[in-house]
Amino acid sequence: MKVKLYNQEGEETGEVTLNKDIFGLDVNVGLIHQAVVATQANRRTPIAHTLKRGEVSTTTKKPHPQKHTGRARQGGTRNVQHRKGCVAFGPRFDRNFEKRMPKKQYRKALLCALSSKAKEGHILALEKYENEPKTKLMATLIKKLPLKKTTLIVAASKDKLIFKASANLKYTEAIDARNLSVEKVMKFEDLLILKDAFKTIDETFISKN
Repeated sequence: MKVKLYNQEGEETGEVTLNKDIFGLDVNVGLIHQAVVATQANRRTPIAHTLKRGEVSTTTKKPHPQKHTGRARQGGTRNVQHRKGCVAFGPRFDRNFEKRMPKKQYRKALLCALSSKAKEGHILALEKYENEPKTKLMATLIKKLPLKKTTLIVAASKDKLIFKASANLKYTEAIDARNLSVEKVMKFEDLLILKDAFKTIDETFISKN
């Protein structure tokens, strides 16, 4: 499988052959979904928090006499049936949303995500980026390329030129090839991969397979 190669002026200059062990796998949609859910769950912070009976701050006085009222006896007003009382089985701040996923399984999900982008024709290659680190120049380049609305730029390393130039673009984000994640790959419609980043992807994900 091959993808088109472009220069900084947005001109097509050739093709790049994709590694079939990364971009030519059968796509396992269920595995990709599992990886995205695990990533989001592990990032989730519990916010909702309710109080137990012993944590409610209220008076310890009995709401009414023990006998002769015709009502059920009550020792206090901290129980769930009372206004401003505790909450039964409510959410707590110590809830754990973590989902574990084996490293090899996650890596396979990432390769499946990259393969799906390649098969759908959502990968383009860029020779290099040597412009000034200005948002306007990066926006102009992206407009010249046949890209959709959202674009993930994959660099071989944390290139300050690319990261700074794309930082303020609403639908564009730059990422180091070594930090590729399933969530990032699936979040953006197109991948714009620097030519030297293909080698970094090979070295990072295939040698560990």
